[in-house]
Amino acid sequence: MLNKIAKEELFFSDKGWLQSRFHFSFAEYINHDNRNFGVLRVLNDDVIKPQSGFDMHPHRDMEIVTYVTEGEITHKDSMGNEESLKAGEVQYMSAGSGVFHAEYNNHPSQDLKLLQIWILPPKHNLPTLYGSHRFVKEERENKLLHIVSSENSDAQIKLHQDVNIYVSELEAGKTLNFDLGVDRQVYFVVIKGELTLNALELSAHDACECVDETSLEIKALSDTHFLFIEMAKG
Repeated sequence: MLNKIAKEELFFSDKGWLQSRFHFSFAEYINHDNRNFGVLRVLNDDVIKPQSGFDMHPHRDMEIVTYVTEGEITHKDSMGNEESLKAGEVQYMSAGSGVFHAEYNNHPSQDLKLLQIWILPPKHNLPTLYGSHRFVKEERENKLLHIVSSENSDAQIKLHQDVNIYVSELEAGKTLNFDLGVDRQVYFVVIKGELTLNALELSAHDACECVDETSLEIKALSDTHFLFIEMAKG
């Protein structure tokens, strides 16, 4: 079953310095019927204006992945980490027993665009960790790039939870296929362009819940960029 969530259905927040599409209940968007999809708790499609950002704030008991799609993010946290990451690069943090961090767009004129993904951890008070990986376009061009997985995997980024995150930039007319295991599901997001997902048309900022599907056929109708999160059903 494919359940398309058109971009027009997403809650849109505009704070001036920050514009966000919330896929799930978050901040001023309170919806008890739309709190998560499996262990996926938050997916925010954010645009952060130049020379602005999130000041130091706390997190705990959450696994957080940030996928930069345009611009550059600068991160600083209470664990002593500080770095900047550009489009296609990934930052991750397991907040565990508690951590403070800040995120900024320090560029004088360019917007920062990113997907902010929060994953529920398998248990409370896990060890805190921070990391990043500087993927390059060739790694995701016309192929599925496995950017995040659980600890026992070959993915570059490892979280405590049993999830897999894939990204791709697929040229118009090309097709990719992905097989789902038994009792697995996918949350799919189009970052730019148009594609069909098992013949269902999706365009930029649309999402799709994929449940009880054995495989996914992804065909690019135009040059497209997408991300999806694969996890256990529930």
